[in-house]
Amino acid sequence: MITEVSTSDAIQITAIYNYYVRESVATFDTEEWNVEKMSERIQSLSSSYPYLVYRTPEGNIAGYCYIHPWKEKDAYSRTLETTVYISPEYTGKGIGKKLMEELISICRKRNYLALIACITEGNESSFKLHERLGFERVSHFKKVGMKFGRYLDVIDYELIL
Repeated sequence: MITEVSTSDAIQITAIYNYYVRESVATFDTEEWNVEKMSERIQSLSSSYPYLVYRTPEGNIAGYCYIHPWKEKDAYSRTLETTVYISPEYTGKGIGKKLMEELISICRKRNYLALIACITEGNESSFKLHERLGFERVSHFKKVGMKFGRYLDVIDYELIL
């Protein structure tokens, strides 16, 4: 079931996110987050933008997604960046697609103009997800971030709403 996030979700969201910090290049964060920091981020983002979680029947968070400003200047205010993470034990079950479809629907209702997804090279499942959702590849930045001792590219996808 997809619901709005609550700050009480911070513990589970932190655990999901920290998995990707430790094990993946999906995020360029190199240090794990604590629950307090995640709770503050959840509160800050969800007060202005949609922030969704997918809850299992047992109440566990299987994944989450949200939007946040893409750039700081006012002229970009109708263009937002997407973020989606799925708990490792729930990947490949269509949860990311369901979350993103709901997020896109909300963004259309709120009259946002475009969504941007910044995806690190090698994250094939994220490329495929965004392509299935109608995002188009629009840029490729070479060697812009370093993680696990290697420089990585970032590929941007865009969805015009």
